[in-house]
Amino acid sequence: MRLRIDFGYDGTDFSGWAAQPARRTVEQVLSEALGTILRCQPPRLTVAGRTDAGVHARGAVCHVDVDEQLYDALPGRSARSPHEAAVTRLGGVLPADVVVHRVAAAPDGFDARFSAVSRRYSYRLVDDPAALDPVRRRDTVVVRGPLGVDAMNAAARTLVGLKDFVAFCKKREGATTVRTLLDYRWHRDADGVLTGTVLADAFCHSMVRSLVGAVVPVGLGRHTAQWPAEVLTAGRRDPGVTVMPPHGLCLEEVLYPADGELAARAEESRAVRELP
Repeated sequence: MRLRIDFGYDGTDFSGWAAQPARRTVEQVLSEALGTILRCQPPRLTVAGRTDAGVHARGAVCHVDVDEQLYDALPGRSARSPHEAAVTRLGGVLPADVVVHRVAAAPDGFDARFSAVSRRYSYRLVDDPAALDPVRRRDTVVVRGPLGVDAMNAAARTLVGLKDFVAFCKKREGATTVRTLLDYRWHRDADGVLTGTVLADAFCHSMVRSLVGAVVPVGLGRHTAQWPAEVLTAGRRDPGVTVMPPHGLCLEEVLYPADGELAARAEESRAVRELP
């Protein structure tokens, strides 16, 4: 049977999501925990968003195919459902920096990666080093110099839409860099922290941190609000765009269509995107 797992993690002490030899990764830790409670070999996981080293997640989603008999045996003699037992037992074996929020039977056609219609990330900045909350030092990036939020928002708006984001991605052989950026905005909280919201159908490698790095120089007054759009149109990496540190980034939410549309959405997502 296929399970949907909703979870979160503090990415500080992980080398990203994807399993790597001799490195601690979220995939490795979660897969081994599942293998422990099911008493089987660690199963293969498919995740909605493969985060880099140091990146956090509150709303991550993955799916896993497991033996139904092993899964049904999880409650033992208790009156709990297998789903409730899975959450409890995973909480007992996972490290403190990974938390499983929910386990459920996946609807027909569900694919955690390809069925998703959007992913939402946040990015936290503070432009006054003295104002940094030391409790939040592992998820907030310090920028030295006052940032203009209005200028950053004006720049962010120029990047929204269906575009080729090759200038803001690490190109991978055979992979498209065409994405639909659905929303990109910034606001300053009451405590002075600037929080960016970035929403897209999908992201390519390093895209979100590069999008942040494209508007920070605008907020500092070093470029006009049109500069990020000019970089995007040029279609190549620009040394003025810094790939921002990973610890300010967090995967907040993954959205899916109605159950009856999951398989069709997965088929659509597998097609290579091109600009009209």
